[in-house]
Amino acid sequence: MDIITVKPRNEVLGYVAVDSTIAGRCCGGLRMLPDITETEMAGLARAMTLKYGWLSMPQGGAKAGVRGDPEAPPELRRERLLAFGREIAPMLRSRRYAPHPDMGTNNTDIRALLETAGVTVKHRELRVEASGYYTALTVMAGIKQGARHIGLDLSRVSVAIEGFGKVGGSLGGLLAAAQVRVVAVSTSRGALYNPRGLDMKKLCAQTGSDFVERYRDAEHLDRAALLELPVDVLCPCARHDSIHAGNAARIVAKLISPGANNPVTTEAERMLEARGVLCLPDFVTNSGGVLGGTMEFAMQSRETIERFVDQQIGARVARLLGQSESPRDLAERDARARFAAMQQAAEHPTWKGRLMEIGLECHRRGWIPAGLMRCASLSYFEKRAYE
Repeated sequence: MDIITVKPRNEVLGYVAVDSTIAGRCCGGLRMLPDITETEMAGLARAMTLKYGWLSMPQGGAKAGVRGDPEAPPELRRERLLAFGREIAPMLRSRRYAPHPDMGTNNTDIRALLETAGVTVKHRELRVEASGYYTALTVMAGIKQGARHIGLDLSRVSVAIEGFGKVGGSLGGLLAAAQVRVVAVSTSRGALYNPRGLDMKKLCAQTGSDFVERYRDAEHLDRAALLELPVDVLCPCARHDSIHAGNAARIVAKLISPGANNPVTTEAERMLEARGVLCLPDFVTNSGGVLGGTMEFAMQSRETIERFVDQQIGARVARLLGQSESPRDLAERDARARFAAMQQAAEHPTWKGRLMEIGLECHRRGWIPAGLMRCASLSYFEKRAYE
């Protein structure tokens, strides 16, 4: 693990954590939050390695974070982001680290940061806008397969979503469309709880974090209380380590399908497993942002991505649950083996691999027709799903 502390003028502006590389390069989201830490970034970068391994995506795992308020005035946000970009410019120009939007940032932010560092954004880069929705798709696939595995009827279960942002909000919409009852949601401003169910159509139309203070048809709770509510399914979609040894014994849910990275500590996960709670690996259930974003970059339609996640990723989760071993242990071993194979292949590239790299670069620059890429890429994703 290589962690770079960005500290101009004796102020910690942020961090870049590199857990792994393939061909000397890595990528991962760049977030903006006021309280990020070196430990958090290291854990998130490691989760990216596992995610890329699970998906057989040849990328090294990294994560970066800028300390700042994502809801600050635009000029203040931009000033901090661009200052961070100038400090890590050599990493960005060499493409050793390629950032993507994450919590508190968007495509416009990342484009400005790269251009400030002297990096030219190519024609088909930074166009994906639905990463949160794609992540929600794999969380939903986890809910479906996990519920089937432990005998829960989705038409009768109750679900709580911690973190009703890009991922959690999209998940709420998917659950409502499937007629699954969402009884609790939270943001940084607090939580809402109604055992009869919340109005997802109304809540999904909200922006910002303060809508929980205005919503009337629910009990208002402290955000941490949401995790301990009497629900069947719990979906942590906020920050890391929200479920820990201090509250794991009070978790009532029978199934946990995470949308966040590292939301359950190792100790808490073992405690939950000992009680018979099915806790799905986060790098499996939140892998949709990486998968869907890559498929969209390869010109696949949203409908194709939705079908692929439901069928292919759903089938992989079902196979994972069909084994006697802990889902986390089995998935992590598989992810690390796949990642090691990709590193080995990068060290000894074949003519097919080199040709693919040339083709990808041409696609980034917009030199390959979208229809041709769409036809050629689907079999690539299908092959990796079955490996």
